Amino acid sequence: MAVKDKGLTPMMKQFFTFKHQHPDAILLFRCGDFYETYSQDAVEASKILGITLTKRNNGGSSAVTEMAGFPHHALDTYLPKLVRAGRRVAICDQLEDPKLTKKLVKRGITELVTPGVALADNVLNYKENNFLAAIHFGKASCGVAFLDISTGEFLTGEGSYDTIEKLLVNFSPKEVLFDRDNKQQFNQYFGDKYCTFELDDWVFTESTARQKLLKHFGTQTLKGFGIDHLVNGIIASGAIMQYLEITQHTNISHITSISRIEEDRYVRLDKFTIRSLELINSMHEGGSSLLNVIDNTITPMGSRMLKRWLVFPLKEQKAIEQRLNVVEHIYNSEDFEQVLSDQLHRIGDLERIISRVAVGRVSPREVVQLRYALDAIEPIKAACVTSKNESLVRMGEQITLCESIRARIAKEITSDPPQLVNKGGVIADGVNAELDELRAISHSGKDYLLHIQEREIEQTGISSLKIGYNNVFGYYLEVRNMHKDKVPQEWVRKQTLAQAERYITQELKEYEEKILGAEDKILALEAQIFNDLIVALQEFIPQIQINANIIARIDCLHSFASVAQSNHYVRPEINNTEVLDIKAGRHPVIEMQLPIGERYVPNDILLDSEKQQIMMITGPNMAGKSALLRQTALIVLLAQVGSFVPAHSASIGVVDKIFTRVGASDNISVGESTFMVEMTEAANILNNVSSRSLILFDELGRGTSTYDGISIAWAIVEYLHEQPKARARTLFATHYHELNEMEKRFERIKNFNVSVKEANGKVMFMRKLVEGGSEHSFGIHVADIAGMPKSIVKRANVILKQLEKNNDQVGEVSKNAINKLDEPNENVQLSFFKLDDPVLIQIRDEFLHLDINNLTPVEALNKLNDIKKIVKG
Repeated sequence: MAVKDKGLTPMMKQFFTFKHQHPDAILLFRCGDFYETYSQDAVEASKILGITLTKRNNGGSSAVTEMAGFPHHALDTYLPKLVRAGRRVAICDQLEDPKLTKKLVKRGITELVTPGVALADNVLNYKENNFLAAIHFGKASCGVAFLDISTGEFLTGEGSYDTIEKLLVNFSPKEVLFDRDNKQQFNQYFGDKYCTFELDDWVFTESTARQKLLKHFGTQTLKGFGIDHLVNGIIASGAIMQYLEITQHTNISHITSISRIEEDRYVRLDKFTIRSLELINSMHEGGSSLLNVIDNTITPMGSRMLKRWLVFPLKEQKAIEQRLNVVEHIYNSEDFEQVLSDQLHRIGDLERIISRVAVGRVSPREVVQLRYALDAIEPIKAACVTSKNESLVRMGEQITLCESIRARIAKEITSDPPQLVNKGGVIADGVNAELDELRAISHSGKDYLLHIQEREIEQTGISSLKIGYNNVFGYYLEVRNMHKDKVPQEWVRKQTLAQAERYITQELKEYEEKILGAEDKILALEAQIFNDLIVALQEFIPQIQINANIIARIDCLHSFASVAQSNHYVRPEINNTEVLDIKAGRHPVIEMQLPIGERYVPNDILLDSEKQQIMMITGPNMAGKSALLRQTALIVLLAQVGSFVPAHSASIGVVDKIFTRVGASDNISVGESTFMVEMTEAANILNNVSSRSLILFDELGRGTSTYDGISIAWAIVEYLHEQPKARARTLFATHYHELNEMEKRFERIKNFNVSVKEANGKVMFMRKLVEGGSEHSFGIHVADIAGMPKSIVKRANVILKQLEKNNDQVGEVSKNAINKLDEPNENVQLSFFKLDDPVLIQIRDEFLHLDINNLTPVEALNKLNDIKKIVKG
């Protein structure tokens, strides 16, 4: 908004000038000891922050504007709330001391904080990355880039809209940038669930992007990063660099490289699979996810890396084996495990601390923590190098101990410094002679004066000599008149009293200047020494970033070993066959949620491409079909992440893609029915399947009629069996018992069911997978134990028996069977009138003869009174 109103106060004109620069951000305007918001910003801030909305004079008699504010020291409390609400926040600070100017205080935007560009711990979640993403819509493909400015991690890639959507799901960016001309396209392909910001089209040009990247990295080409051919990815990356300039984040030396997202290295997991397998988040309130179960990481870097590993499982056998070898080494080496447990706790968030060093916003306490982290890394390095594991030795050799900067931090920074440099007490004694002297003057002023007094008494022989101070001429020496003749010539008389005279000396004046300016000088000198240390520390950023990455990897693998020991997991065998052989597999999440004393019932799964490609699983509701499907996928996924697995044994032929059509995921809110969602997800599977894929189908086709559902399910299973390129290992759970007939016609389809026991009319769920199909679903029993009214359960059983008796076609309910159903009995029929009661018949007749449309309120009351008399008889 332009500043046109001449009636505004100078300060409000200043506010609106800055607001015009960032119209889409809430402007926090520093005014004395408060940050204030005005106009519409105040209205929004008061709602988000729960602070009082008031008004202030805007200049002129009637010019008032809304205002809401909070104390400046509460910024760390309120800023995160605004950012988490998806708001951009411009911080406008006072750039000079108001006491030193009689004019309007000079102010300026010192930082623009957005959901995707945040550095402060109170805004960030230590367990997850805070990615900023940029999307470029190219002609042939789509480019994407991700940057976490809090860690310096910078990645880029390109692909189809489906590929980019999958990456957005996996990286979960807090903010997404795109060309404002492509807003409709963005919403069409990626929806409106992301916090977004639109940039001008000139940002998304190849020349601009390349120039920005080459300038930042100081190189002549991008070939060294392996991204030179990714034109759309480069454009997206350049847009991120431009955005950092816009948000005034220019100290970014910690962004030392950019990496290509190598999709072909990882198992393909689409958004349906990540959601339905509950890898990161549970779909149910109060539920647990796989991440919750296996995350025993100690460091924040490890926690963030583990989350990434889960959605990017490996598909190269060698890489998987290397991780498993390390996990096994930690699992079997008590001494090595003890070193990790002891030292990882001391490291903290090394990755984010060194990033704040780069931007010059690191606190003294964080510098000390950095030193502790580097100290803790030393025994970890030694343990790795002396281990007999090839991967650990290599990681240990890559760790840099940074002894020189560690020693300098230990020497220069006190062991328990304040959070802020301007609080003083940051720099240790003995670092700087001038600082030590100033501190001695400041902290030992009385002792120093006493020392001067004693020395002068001794030298002059004036026994009654005293040192005093006043505001007129500062420190002075007071001599009683009887000793005036002993005063040295160099003393300067300043004041004569009745009984004494006061003198000053050059030494006292110098001391006075020192002691009066000591505090300010101390703070300035400490800040200078601290800043010099940070500049020196910035030279170690690349090495410390490598250290942080290695420690994160070790932490993840240590977590796997810890979980394996606690939960009795075993090492899987990884091979390049197309066989999946799991003995006594368990669901890693469900088994942790069982009541005390109850054990999870394990099951075997065997899938291959020769004899048992497709397992057709039938069985009653609540018997555990869905859990069996999910646990199979989770075991495979854990194995290919490099973790031990919940089973007695597991032989895993490496999977390239995991597809699921499991559980309800209706999109009715956006106009898609259950069946439409089912078919969309099934189509995605069939269009991308390969012979090395793992597919899980649960109740496919239940969203439509029985005939349609059976037909579609049959056709899909037949396609997976017959098409050479689609011969994926498949688990197919269904209620359609008719599909059991497929075993007779297709050699690699085998029937299984989750067994139950019937006794005295009751059903017991055994949760054990056995060979052969099931002919009953026991749905009525489930309804009964779910609390359905007994009359309905009883009637349902009657109808079921009659349908089974009258049905003249195998496997489907005929119209003939339905027509032969008995009429409902009296106990089930819900009737208002029993018309054999003459009183009720008379009341009915009274109602039937009423002309409701022409009945007045008084007539209605009279008629009601008449009916009451009939009831009373």
